[in-house]
Amino acid sequence: MPNYNIYVDYIYTVLRTIKQDVEFTENTDLVTELGLSSLQVMELIEHIEDHFDISISLNILPDINTVGDLARKLQELNG
Repeated sequence: MPNYNIYVDYIYTVLRTIKQDVEFTENTDLVTELGLSSLQVMELIEHIEDHFDISISLNILPDINTVGDLARKLQELNG
């Protein structure tokens, strides 16, 4: 089972394909700071689902604001 840091690193990897030349931290807000559209958020989720072979329910998205929030939620789902 991947740990928190593995999730964070993979999220960074995917975000770099969406937003080049941006520095990411665990506190980076996906919508406010990065300006991700709903389509880009869905693409991010799709990449994560495919990479880790998991299913992410869309009803968790309102609770996710930052890279760290997403990584913690992924860890919970695989816990």
